[in-house]
Amino acid sequence: MRSIKIIRKISLAIASILLLNGCTKNLENININPNLPEIVPTNTIFNGANKFLLSNTRDGWWQMRMSMPWMQYSAQNNYIEEDKYLYRDAQGNNGWNYLYRSANNYQDIIKQCEDPVLSKQMSVYGDLANQIAVSRIMLAYVFDNLVTHFGAVPYWSYGQPDNPDFQALDIEKTITAAYVSEEVIYKDLLKELKEAVAQLNLDEVVFTSSDNIYRGDAASWKKFANSLRLRIANRVKEVIPEAKAEIKDAINSGVFTSNADNAIHAFGKTNADANPFWSLFYVDNRTDYWVNRSFIQLLVGAKGNFGFDPRLYKVAAPKGLIFKDYTRIGYTDSEDMNDYTGLPYGLPKVEAYYQQAVNINIFSKDFLKVDRGEVLMEYAEVEFILSELNGWAQDSYVRAVVANMERLEVPSVSIAKFVGALPSANEKNVLTQKYVSLMYVPDEAWNEYRRTGYPDGDILLLPGATGVRPHDGSTYIFTPLKSGNVVATDLPARIRYPSTQQTLNPINWRVAVAKLGGDEIDKKLLFAKK
Repeated sequence: MRSIKIIRKISLAIASILLLNGCTKNLENININPNLPEIVPTNTIFNGANKFLLSNTRDGWWQMRMSMPWMQYSAQNNYIEEDKYLYRDAQGNNGWNYLYRSANNYQDIIKQCEDPVLSKQMSVYGDLANQIAVSRIMLAYVFDNLVTHFGAVPYWSYGQPDNPDFQALDIEKTITAAYVSEEVIYKDLLKELKEAVAQLNLDEVVFTSSDNIYRGDAASWKKFANSLRLRIANRVKEVIPEAKAEIKDAINSGVFTSNADNAIHAFGKTNADANPFWSLFYVDNRTDYWVNRSFIQLLVGAKGNFGFDPRLYKVAAPKGLIFKDYTRIGYTDSEDMNDYTGLPYGLPKVEAYYQQAVNINIFSKDFLKVDRGEVLMEYAEVEFILSELNGWAQDSYVRAVVANMERLEVPSVSIAKFVGALPSANEKNVLTQKYVSLMYVPDEAWNEYRRTGYPDGDILLLPGATGVRPHDGSTYIFTPLKSGNVVATDLPARIRYPSTQQTLNPINWRVAVAKLGGDEIDKKLLFAKK
C-alpha cells in the first residue's frame, strides 16, 4: 500500500513525464495503465524534475516578466505594465506551484531510495546515497528560489524530518503548512548543503544516465553544492553571523575553479526538449521580449566606465531585422554602435514605433538558441564572490570577467582588449561586472541588487529617473504602476504570496504577512540592504 501511494504521488508530481488518465478515491482500486511503467525510475524523475524546474522558472511568465525586465536585461513592447512592476497574480501563483511541485519531485526520489522495497530497484540507476545527496542539493536550490521571492514559506528538509515546523510537501499529514522564517530556512539550507556534500560517495556515480547537469559525476555535484552554499552564505552573512563560518568551510571543501565546473542544465534541439526562451519565440510564437536599452547602453560603453563590452554581440542582434528574416537569413554583427539602441524601459504607454521589430534589438542568435543550456551557477560568480570576500580583490575580479567571457565564447583577442582596459576593482566595479555576468541567472541578479544596491542608478533606470527614446531624443519619467496596494519607489523587494494562500491556508498566511508588515512588493526581506 505504501508503494502504491508513493507511485501515485510521483505520477502527480512529474506531470511533465507521465499523463494520468483518471483517478479514484479508493487507492486500492486504481486501474493501472499497462502502457505506463509501474514504478518510475529515479533517474527519470530527476531528469524530468530538473527540466520541469528550469522550463517553468526560465520561461515567459516567471523570469521574463519579473526579474529579467526588473533587472533591465530585457523589456517588453506589448505588456509594459509588467516592466513597471504591475505583474499578474497568476505569475506568483504559478511560480509557487511549479517550485513546490519540483520540490516534491526531489523528495520522491529520496523516498524511493529509502523505501525497503523500492530502493533495491532504484540502486540500479545509481548509488542510493548519491541520489539522496543530489536531491537534497536541488531541494536547497528550489527553496532558495522560494525564500528569495516571497520571504517566509512552508519548508521541508531531509535532515530535519521530525521538525514540527517543517510541514511542507506532505499533504497526508498537513494540508495547511506553517510558514517558516527566512532565518531558519537559510540556516537549514546551509546545513543541508554541507551534509549533502558529506553524503556524496565520490567513487560512485550519482545516476547511470539522465543527469543533464553533471552526467552523474559526484565530484562535480560536490563543487556545485559548496558553490551554492557560498552564494547563499555570502548573501546572508551580515544578518546571520554563522554564515561566515559556512563561507570558509565551503571554500575549503571545494568550490568551482574553472568553467568545467559550471552547473548548466543541457537542453536539446527538438520542441519537446528545447530551451524555454527559444520555445517562447518558436513554439509559442511570442515576440514580446527585446534587449533592454539600459543593458545595451552599458555594453556599448554609453553608461558606466568600462567602454565597449564584446559580450554585446552575445546578447543582441543589430537593429533593422524582422523576426522572419532573423530566423531564415540570419545576420552579421555590426561595428556601428548606432545599430544597438535597445528598447526603452518603462515607457508611459505602448508606442507604435517600438512595436516594429526593425526599430529595436532582437536577442542574439547565441541567446536565442534552441539548445542553449540554462545556468544554475557558474564559475565567474564564485570568483566575484571571492573578490568581495577578499576586499574587492583584483585577481578574482579579472578571473571572473575572463571566465564569463570565455564561457560565452567571446574571441580571446576581444577578451584581452577588454580586460586590459578594465577599471580597477572596487565595490561598484566588481558588482557591476557581476551584474553583466548574471544576465543568465537574473533571479540572482535581483537578489544581488536587493542585497547591495548595485548596479545603481548610473546603469539602471530607477523609479523617478528620466529615460530617453533613442530614435528622437525625447524624454519620459519612469513611473511604476500601483502593484497590490503600493506604488514602488525602487525595484520590487519581493513578490506577493499566491492569492490562493489567502483561501487555502489563511491562518498561516496571515501570520506570515503580519511579520512582514503586509503582503506587498515593497516589504524588504531578511538579506536586503536596498
